[in-house]
Amino acid sequence: MVLMIDTTTNHIGQVISGELLRRGKNVAGFELIDTTGMHISHCVGCNYCWLKTPGVCAIQDDYEPILRKINKADQVWLISDTRFGFVSWQTKNIVDRILPLATMYLKFKDGQMRHVMRYNHQPDFGIIYTGDGDQAYLERWCQRTALNFERRSLGVFSESRGKEAVSCML
Repeated sequence: MVLMIDTTTNHIGQVISGELLRRGKNVAGFELIDTTGMHISHCVGCNYCWLKTPGVCAIQDDYEPILRKINKADQVWLISDTRFGFVSWQTKNIVDRILPLATMYLKFKDGQMRHVMRYNHQPDFGIIYTGDGDQAYLERWCQRTALNFERRSLGVFSESRGKEAVSCML
């Protein structure tokens, strides 16, 4: 399943969804979450998701259903406005709160320290952005985020390359 999480002010996730439907791709295999009106706090680093309530974030807001869907998805596409060349604070909150999918235990893999994953299934990650995002920086960040979850980056695409991003979706 492809999960798209739209935090943009112009709701460009609707356009991406329309393109998926137009192409007949994944008609039943994708979901768009528009975060407009949702309250998604930032991670406070309390470590409850590792120690006290394993796999469950201690913050009670609108994020928990999103986390469950991320855990089941094959691909997660973050659709974000950019500020100062980087994703918006709303998108950064979503990514930071993925931590319950990992454990506090660490291992070395390919000469780098990695968290041991809590579940056997993690999604691949991609980004579609609006505004003047720093393409190279966003690509590096997406690659590192995917690598931390032992997955792959699907790429980073500006809004004008949205159709190209759709071709990378399952």
